[in-house]
Amino acid sequence: MDIATLKALKPSAYEEAADGYRATSEMASTAKDTVENRISAGIRNQLRGETADAALRELKELGKDFHYVQTECALVSTALNGFAYDMAAAKRKLEAALADAEAAGCTVGADGSVTFPAGGAEADGKVPEGGTVAASAGTTDPTASAMERQAVNMHPNPNFGKAVGFANRIGDALKEAADADAKWAPKLRALKADDDLVVSDRDWSDARSDQDGVSEAGKKYLDSLPQPPRDGSPKDNAAWWRNLGDEERAAWLALRPDAVGRLDGLPSAVRDEANRVVFDETRARQQMELDSIPKPPANEWTWITAGGYPSKVHTDEWMEWNRRYGDRYDFLTKSLHGMRDIQKRFDATGTNGLPEAYLLGFSTEGDGRAIIANGNPDTADHQAVYVPGTTSDLNGIGGNIDRMVNLWGEARNEADGKTVSTITWLGYDAPDDVVKDAPFEHYAYDGAPAFTAFLDGLETSHTGDTPPHRTVIGHSYGTTLIGAAAEKGTLNADDVVLAGSPGVKVSHATELDVPEGHVWNEEADGDAVPDIGRWGHGGDWFVIPSDPEFGAHQMTTDTQGHSGYWNPGSDSLKNQAYVVTGHGDDVQLKPPPDYWAHVK
Repeated sequence: MDIATLKALKPSAYEEAADGYRATSEMASTAKDTVENRISAGIRNQLRGETADAALRELKELGKDFHYVQTECALVSTALNGFAYDMAAAKRKLEAALADAEAAGCTVGADGSVTFPAGGAEADGKVPEGGTVAASAGTTDPTASAMERQAVNMHPNPNFGKAVGFANRIGDALKEAADADAKWAPKLRALKADDDLVVSDRDWSDARSDQDGVSEAGKKYLDSLPQPPRDGSPKDNAAWWRNLGDEERAAWLALRPDAVGRLDGLPSAVRDEANRVVFDETRARQQMELDSIPKPPANEWTWITAGGYPSKVHTDEWMEWNRRYGDRYDFLTKSLHGMRDIQKRFDATGTNGLPEAYLLGFSTEGDGRAIIANGNPDTADHQAVYVPGTTSDLNGIGGNIDRMVNLWGEARNEADGKTVSTITWLGYDAPDDVVKDAPFEHYAYDGAPAFTAFLDGLETSHTGDTPPHRTVIGHSYGTTLIGAAAEKGTLNADDVVLAGSPGVKVSHATELDVPEGHVWNEEADGDAVPDIGRWGHGGDWFVIPSDPEFGAHQMTTDTQGHSGYWNPGSDSLKNQAYVVTGHGDDVQLKPPPDYWAHVK
């Protein structure tokens, strides 16, 4: 790149183009929300039949198109801003070098050479003549740099050294501009979709590659922006986001959606937007990887005779496949199963009035993480946050999502016209096995800080003049985590509902950090977990929430066993809905135990 080209370049023109792409991205986002949360939701809520189903299928594809346009245009916008940032920096360096050269009486040629005037002490009756120098390779070649310094020190004209410095500064600026151009050109060319109207897994995988490419090229640009707080509180996170400009927010969402999506305290709509990108990119890449793995052999089993008795064993072919692919195949299959259940919830918006879903957290690492809200918690009058228990993971997220869908439907009927948001919070590593893992308390204490931060984040991101009424609900080991959170920190809630609790680590309801009289418990007939679990997670003298001395309100249940507390139409579910909507006086309670009858 030459001087004239860099001087004529206007970074502002690229910034204006970036603004245009950002506006297009925002329009696509609005269109996507309209298609998914208004048009499709309205059809699901009011229409049935083949025509409605066909329309929903087409609208789903249209929503995918808009989401892809939103994501790619955001990347183009950020790439153009990154290019403008790099070129502006190079141009500033060039202009500063040219101005300094002119002030020193030097003339800069079109090729970047610098002509310096005569100067210095006379020798043999003559002032040392001027001359012309070009940029050297001294900045990258140590030997050349040393020789240049020696030449400057030996030259009789002091303007020579100045000219060398100017020439090198000009050369560096031109090289920086040329490098930026060479760096960004292929990244921008890569931001081009194929020519069909189908957003495939490969398209989303390419979007992730584009994201990585723009992120790598734009490191200086992103580093120049205000950085998110390191281990910040929800209030710190919210302040960081609030103080960003539109361009800065767009850059973070485009290049670091995973980082933005997990920040407690940010608006739920922002976290959802970020996590939806991560979700679609992850699902596409994992599906493509799964498709590339050979399917397990059909002849998995065979029979052998050992000691005179037939035994069923795996075939050699299956054992070899399992050795090479088994663990990864199992992980991908389970991960994708969970993502399909999350997508199923997205696609159910509008059914029976169900509000839009918000993806407030998502990861496939380990057993996976997923936080899904029914309705926007930032505007809800009542919030309910549900913590599932042992064996909960991404693979089984569907059942836990359904529980909060059921609770939302029941709570809506009791909310007196106020808004409700019910949230499935799988934000911790739950025990994998009832026998081998559930007796240990570290799962609860390890997950408690994340739960506390999430509740504080709901408080921070809520809008409106009136704080929401917030209920935390735990099932099984999830109640143990709630107890650990209350014991080790502040439980930012108004009511606590415990179902099938094996113990909450504390000994009395007053230790759960909510107002007195606002701890509620359910234990259904045939639920063996409470009495078994008390020996590992009960409080003093192994007391658990089902015991009268714990001090919780014992709600009636009409469900059986450990998993029916959210069955549609049940009293168990209705009682929870009363608590969630602040109607504790309507809860049906079990009669207190007849102490003297027990003594007799």
